[in-house]
Amino acid sequence: MTALTACTASIDFDSALAVLSALANPRDPVAVSISDAGGCHLAAPILALLDSPRHACAAMDGYAVRDCDLFTGAATFRSIGVSYAGSHDAGEIGPGETMRVMTGAPVPRGADRVVMIEYCRQSEGDVRIDNPPFGKPHIRRRGSDFALGQLLIPEGTKVTPAVAVSAAAADHHELLVSPRPRIQLLATGDEIVAPGAAAGSAFVIPDSLSAAIELLCHSAGATVISKARLPDDSDVIARAMEFASADIIVVLGGASRGDRDHGRAAFAPLGLKIAFADVAMKPGKPVWYGKVGARHVLGLPGNPTAALTTARLFLSPLISCLLGGDVAGALPWHLLPALGPIEANGPREAFLCAATSFRGVEVSDRQDASGQARLAQVNGLVRRPANAPPILPGMPVPTLPLCC
Repeated sequence: MTALTACTASIDFDSALAVLSALANPRDPVAVSISDAGGCHLAAPILALLDSPRHACAAMDGYAVRDCDLFTGAATFRSIGVSYAGSHDAGEIGPGETMRVMTGAPVPRGADRVVMIEYCRQSEGDVRIDNPPFGKPHIRRRGSDFALGQLLIPEGTKVTPAVAVSAAAADHHELLVSPRPRIQLLATGDEIVAPGAAAGSAFVIPDSLSAAIELLCHSAGATVISKARLPDDSDVIARAMEFASADIIVVLGGASRGDRDHGRAAFAPLGLKIAFADVAMKPGKPVWYGKVGARHVLGLPGNPTAALTTARLFLSPLISCLLGGDVAGALPWHLLPALGPIEANGPREAFLCAATSFRGVEVSDRQDASGQARLAQVNGLVRRPANAPPILPGMPVPTLPLCC
């Protein structure tokens, strides 16, 4: 059997991702507060606006002393005060003097060391230090973490809680980032109704995708600005999209070639330019992507597992690229040992629903594209190349978190 007859898809998965990545450029950057920047990517580097620490300060609660006093064998010191975090200048200590210092407090000039409180005994203004340790001095010197003007975070970095700590510590309250993509969700199909409204009729089904894809959009860093359930009518679909201010239009359903699959046809009069369609993958072969002017349009299959899989593999990277990230950051594949055997794959690259744990990954025994019940028990995708041989337990397989 030739490759053409084995799979007549127009493009392979990696090539489709490359096409999408090449067309997805971030919008002009905007300044937002740190708390609103989570998941975005920096459009400019972060430089320190001050030294950290701002002054020499105590790394432990204890007493600040001079090393030369300790080295001469002094054991009793005269306490001359207390320094708290946020205090002004702590002054200076002289021979035989000490000062109580709290963690983060300025240390007095002349001090070489903070002796931890556990080694000190105070009585009537004097402090006795028995067998003082001569290890770490427990003083954080000015600028020892970072210095004024230092590059802390390079451009392109994704803003995480850890990044937010560094940026705020450097005295930034706003960050320049690529703005969040605005998304319009259009669920198509005469048969779908809002969840909670289906049980009363035998001929409709709940829309199980809109909420799921909206959650995926939010977790990937995008904002869903509008959503609608539409009938299988190309004119209605086109009108819903025509005046949208979204950066990405996601069409759920209508991606196949049935009589009522109007996904691509609905946008043709609006100038849709298809970038790829019919990808050599399973599930999700009908997925398609194109642009109408500056707007990106992604068509996902109507079968739930296929839709969620292709959303994870294409919508997440599209959002990432528009945020200033890249495909690799959106699809963090890693190798996990197979917990059971995996059968040989067919002529299309496959992405199998699986459950991952610290022990490894176990592929679900049911992989039908329309399945829904098992999705609550899986959390990953296993990638299987076309015509891949069987996998034995313990062998590593590429695995991706199903939900970003």
